[in-house]
Amino acid sequence: MITLRKAQDRGHADHGWLKSDHSFSFGEYYDLAHMGWGNLRVINEDRIAPGAGFGKHGHKDMEIISYVLSGELAHQDSMGNVKGIPPGDVQRMSAGTGVVHSEFNHAKDQTTHFLQIWLLPNAKGIAPGYEQKTIPAAQKRGALRLIGSPDGAQDSVTVHADAALYSGLFDGAEAADLALDPARKAYVHVVRGTLTVNGQRLSGGDALLLEQECRITLADGDNAEVLVFDLAA
Repeated sequence: MITLRKAQDRGHADHGWLKSDHSFSFGEYYDLAHMGWGNLRVINEDRIAPGAGFGKHGHKDMEIISYVLSGELAHQDSMGNVKGIPPGDVQRMSAGTGVVHSEFNHAKDQTTHFLQIWLLPNAKGIAPGYEQKTIPAAQKRGALRLIGSPDGAQDSVTVHADAALYSGLFDGAEAADLALDPARKAYVHVVRGTLTVNGQRLSGGDALLLEQECRITLADGDNAEVLVFDLAA
């Protein structure tokens, strides 16, 4: 079964310095029909204005992935990490027993555009952790490149969750497919551009929720970037 979730149907928040689209219930946006999908709990598409950001705040028992699309995200946390996250990098922070962090856009004239992704962890109370990797665009071109996995396979970041996360770039005749276990769930999120997924034409912000399916097929991209999640049911 495949369910289409259009970009305009997401929750939206405008705080002036931050504009955010919520694929699932978050903050003041609450929709009982969209509380998550499998163990995927949050996808927020955030745009942070120049010189603004999230001040110090805490998280616990969550796997948090930041995926920057444009601009740069400045990260600082209670584990001692002070990092810049540019486009092409994937950051994973395991909140575990508790972590405090901040995220800022220090640029004076550029908006930071990124996805904040939360996965429910396999176990509560793990030690907090941090990992950041650069994934070259060439490895995502016309393919689904593994960028997050439980065992860090193929130089992906290690997520303490029963989930695999792939990223791909597709244009023109480029195509790829991914075999699925029908007992699991999957989620396809088109980041930007347009792409045909299992016969449906999707644009930036659109998503497909899949269950009891055995394959994802991607084709006919037009400057498309996509994230694909293989998730616990």
